[in-house]
Amino acid sequence: MIDGVKTKQLKVVPDERGWLMEILRNDDEIYNEFGQVYITTAYPEVVKAWHLHKKQTDNFTCIHGMMKVALYDAREDSPTYKELNEFFIGEKNPMLISVPPFVYHGFKGIGIETAYFISVPTLPYNYLEPDEYRLPADTKEIPYDWLLTPGKSHG
Repeated sequence: MIDGVKTKQLKVVPDERGWLMEILRNDDEIYNEFGQVYITTAYPEVVKAWHLHKKQTDNFTCIHGMMKVALYDAREDSPTYKELNEFFIGEKNPMLISVPPFVYHGFKGIGIETAYFISVPTLPYNYLEPDEYRLPADTKEIPYDWLLTPGKSHG
């Protein structure tokens, strides 16, 4: 696991009315600080990658559908420098992922449904000076292929 990355398996509590799933609590070990809550989506096979933040930690999960999440440690002083992590999260594997600053991350909608992604970053989005640093999904700087090769594992 990339140094500083944390995960939390999420528990679904169903009853006859529907279900409830706590995502992030301020008494969780994974909790750091609150900035805002937002939702974004990815249509099937769409990749949204790569980006990192220099100030904020991202805490996110997929609440509908499934997505492949990839992380890349770009911190030269990290014990896991240049390490890749890959997760498959969503309805079939509810998990919260906490990504520290200077770790590139991205995701791909997998399956046949739109994937819904909820994020609770530690800082609100700054419209005047965004804490967003991007690379294209097919950058040569990160040794990762977002395509699925049948019969091979990634990561």
